[in-house]
Amino acid sequence: MLDDAPRASRRRFLSQSAAAAAGIALRGLARAQGLPRAEVLETKVISLDTQHYHGWPTAIRRSNGGLLVVCSGGREQHVCPFGRVDLFASHDEGRSWGWPRTLLDGDIDDRDAGILETAKGTLVVTTFTSLAYEPVLARAEADGTWDPARLRRWQAAQARLGSELRHAELGQWMIRSTDGGRTWSPRYSSIVNSPHGPIQLRDGRLLYAGKELWTGARRVGVCESLDDGLTWRWLAEIPTRPGDDAANYHELHAAECTSGRLVVQLRNQNSANDRETLQSESADGGRTWSVPRPIGVWGLPSHLLRLRDGRLLMTYGYRRPPFGNQARISADDGRTWSAPMTISGDGASGDLGYPSTVELADGSLLTVWYEAMAASPMAVLRQATWRLLV
Repeated sequence: MLDDAPRASRRRFLSQSAAAAAGIALRGLARAQGLPRAEVLETKVISLDTQHYHGWPTAIRRSNGGLLVVCSGGREQHVCPFGRVDLFASHDEGRSWGWPRTLLDGDIDDRDAGILETAKGTLVVTTFTSLAYEPVLARAEADGTWDPARLRRWQAAQARLGSELRHAELGQWMIRSTDGGRTWSPRYSSIVNSPHGPIQLRDGRLLYAGKELWTGARRVGVCESLDDGLTWRWLAEIPTRPGDDAANYHELHAAECTSGRLVVQLRNQNSANDRETLQSESADGGRTWSVPRPIGVWGLPSHLLRLRDGRLLMTYGYRRPPFGNQARISADDGRTWSAPMTISGDGASGDLGYPSTVELADGSLLTVWYEAMAASPMAVLRQATWRLLV
């Protein structure tokens, strides 16, 4: 009997060693065959407000280990006049999330929230304003089919400003916090917009790849900030692929590779490679860019993350069956991309996506997206915690 415990411990050790060896062998085989694997550990809804529609989130992991997610909250549906910028926080690696705090709530629809923590600890949040709800309201008034209470809410929101002032509210916006998110600046123009906001480069500059939505020349390109996001200036336009209309380029996001090469991915809605992700690169710090090219990825829009091991990870919405979100990796600075990995594939419709991903302390990954689920009347924020096995 005295020997049973040692023998049991030895059996456990051998079993665990065999399992670890099998896992290493499996990962080695996956690498050799170029077959990435995502092991999804948990998927859950993290938004608790069941009375409102949530859209287009961005997640970051702060230098102190805390997680932040911003989204367009307070909504009645995908397009409405009630959108605002909400902030969620987690202090336990995404195991739980607090009730959202509203950072910005203008007189028209605030959409697509992005967030960045700079090297100085400044939080930068981006959004844009839209009047896309106006034709929806006009049709409802003409049809007379809406519930009267709902129609009054929309009309009351519309009546906050006259037509001229509503159009003056259109823009691409940014707010900053230098005290960890306790207080925030007034909004100011960011020149361009994209769903997930700017990035910081190793030379200290902030780089924002995006599009002039309502102001300026409606250019598609990059802006830079030399003062921690306080002011922005135009840096370079991304060229238009022959045969394309730059107006059909949308929702850009950038990453800096370990080599210094910059990669920007964009949502393409031109007839050639419609609804595929296109990619442009810069070898001179963003001053010039290559003509966007297809990379063989159907899905949009994408979020780029440089992992600690130097590889790039892209996550993107997949808005056809199986509806959900996918990921791919690149080990050569975005020159080639792996086969897709499914992060979620149980969506009820294409009203989902805009995923963004952070790398947790233990090397696992956490992806957050929005989704109109079959069982929920309003779109929610969902989260997957997963491991990359290649």
